[in-house]
Formats: sequence, structure tokens, C-alpha cells
Amino acid sequence: MVVLNRIYTRTGDDGTTSLGSGARRKKYDLRVSAYGTLDEVNAVIGMARLHAAGDAALDLALARIQNDLFDVEADLCLSEKGPGGARLTVTDAQVEWIESEIDRFNAELAPLRSFVLPGGSAAAAYLHLARTVCRRAERIMVELRDQPDETVTDASLRYVNRLSDFLFVASRHANDKGKRDVLWAPGQNR
Repeated sequence: MVVLNRIYTRTGDDGTTSLGSGARRKKYDLRVSAYGTLDEVNAVIGMARLHAAGDAALDLALARIQNDLFDVEADLCLSEKGPGGARLTVTDAQVEWIESEIDRFNAELAPLRSFVLPGGSAAAAYLHLARTVCRRAERIMVELRDQPDETVTDASLRYVNRLSDFLFVASRHANDKGKRDVLWAPGQNR
């Protein structure tokens, strides 16, 4: 589907980039910002995976999510072709899968009695960072969807919304199933 034999093209030297449809957009365009921010999420997840390498179940879920994120990015890029020649979009099945993973990992965790601060383990801290970047991507996607003549598929938006929830649950899982969570102590330093 993708052949990259030449990395630089010089076509972006004018401050524009090409969407999957061939249309050119400014590099600060909301659509480009949306899929670029999801690329940041993917990179942070890659860092989290380095620190969660001993947890096969978490690593397997994160590997699938990294691949699915490229599907979301292709959807936002308005990619014209996916498997079988159809436009590549995120599916309801992908959203349902991530919901099932949230439920599976959350079932092992004790209920929270306070907000969780990023930290505990390196994997958890990176998963929290991925979660916050994911929320930023979601805000950009909603802003894009609200623009005249722009679309964001419902499934892509749902997937990104669920992903931030998954990353929160995964961060607790990476913190010894919540035992190493760092909890907010309201007013502690007054």
C-alpha cells in the first residue's frame, strides 16, 4: 500500500503538505495538526512500550493501538485507498475492541479514591503523557469537525476518545495494577 523509497521530496518547502487525496494544505492546518498530534501519541506509546516490555498483555495491546493509530491518521489524512481499494477509515469494531481492552485491564484495578498524578513507574508516566497528548488530539479533531466543509468520522473521534481512557487504565495497570499510583492529596501543601 505504501512504498517509501525516497524520504525527502522538497514539496513541503513552501510550508504545505499533501493530504492522501492529493490536496495541499498549510502545515499548521487543523487536519494536519490532528493527525500530526496522533503521531506524537504514537511516539509516546512507543516510549511506554520500552518500559513495559515485561508485560506481554500490555505490550500486545499497545502494539495493536500503534497500528490502529495509523488507521486513524489515514482516516484524517483523507487517504483514498485502503485494503481492497476502499478509503481507509476506522471501524466500529476497532472502537469496540479498545472498549473491551479498557474493561479487561480495569477489572484488575482497585477503585480510585482520588485523582492519579503522572508517575509511579516510567511506563505509567509515559502512558499518562500519551493520554494528555491524546486528549489534545481529540480537541483538535473536534475543532476540525466543527469547521465548515470539514469532516471527521464518528468512529475516529470515538476511537481517540476511548484511547485516552485506555491509556489512563493502562497507566494504572503499569503501576503494579494501581498499587504504585501516585494519588493527588487535595490541599496538601497549603
